[in-house]
Amino acid sequence: MAVEVAERCRELDAALIRERTGLVPDPYFSATKLELLLREHGRPGLAFGTVDVWLVWKLSGGEVHATDRTNASRTLLCSLATLDWDDDLLDLFGVDRSLLPTVVSSRAHVADGVLLGARVPVRGIAGDQQAALFGQGCHRAGEAKVTYGTGSFVLVHAGDDASAPPHGLLKTAAADGYAVEGAVLVSGAALQWLRDGLGLLADAAESESLARSVSSTEGVAFVPALTGLGSPWWDPEARGLIAGITRGTTRAHLVRAALEAIAHQVADVVDALPLRPALLRADGGAAANGFLMQFQADLLGLPVEVAVERETTALGAAALAAGRDVRVAVGDVYEPRIGRDEAAELRRDWAVALRRAQSERET
Repeated sequence: MAVEVAERCRELDAALIRERTGLVPDPYFSATKLELLLREHGRPGLAFGTVDVWLVWKLSGGEVHATDRTNASRTLLCSLATLDWDDDLLDLFGVDRSLLPTVVSSRAHVADGVLLGARVPVRGIAGDQQAALFGQGCHRAGEAKVTYGTGSFVLVHAGDDASAPPHGLLKTAAADGYAVEGAVLVSGAALQWLRDGLGLLADAAESESLARSVSSTEGVAFVPALTGLGSPWWDPEARGLIAGITRGTTRAHLVRAALEAIAHQVADVVDALPLRPALLRADGGAAANGFLMQFQADLLGLPVEVAVERETTALGAAALAAGRDVRVAVGDVYEPRIGRDEAAELRRDWAVALRRAQSERET
């Protein structure tokens, strides 16, 4: 299935997809997978939806088939301008509108559900990253957050601007307005691979002390393109790369290189933005890693504010359900400590390694 979906994505009109949806034709999104499933297993009575749709369906006892604007905007089937299903895209992918859920506001009271015998209102539906953007209090154009998880996701509020996104980035519906997004596919997953695949880490928390135990990577570069590259490159065929190793290379150098790679990929996204944010609000599991947060601030030349409650996705969803605008409290703040010339040299070294990872498929 993966090969067929990737081939189908290459056939699509990227300019059309980008203009209509704010996305790129990539297997990461669901329309091409739905198209294939319908072709091979389609039958009367089917309904389509992401996880939120299934939860609403179950909680409402099968009475409500609905999703919100943020989740709909991630399918390749939704018009960014209207935030509703697009007839031309439905025809393109062979999807009947009757299969699809109704699109509602992220603040909408969707249903009255039953949970553990109690009747409860169902409200506050939003995609993970849009909920985190809301929970971080990014409600105005230019306010930005990054969530460090298995991947890293940079979202910058774009106000009411529904135009196509800058090159290499995505445009998505936010819970209130729109957002420009950069999706890094592998971040924390690189540390998981070092732990589970290579046995170099006992747990992810150990990575900070290991990284600090050496003064640099000693020339080691790790490009974690383990599932291709996301924003701003969108190269599904790129391959992971570890370069610059010598007999003096230790696991500490490799772990430090992995953490630096997380920060470099986020910096790639920020560099692709038309306007740089004044600061970056950080959350997610890896935001607890002080080495990573300081290195991120150093690369960007921007303050990085770490949320006290790093699960801002849950906070944002709760705020939407309650009908309140919130901002999670700020904990540690990391200010840049290195000069811009030193940062530029680090970025040049990363660019060299990145080009090698993208050329590996050609050798």
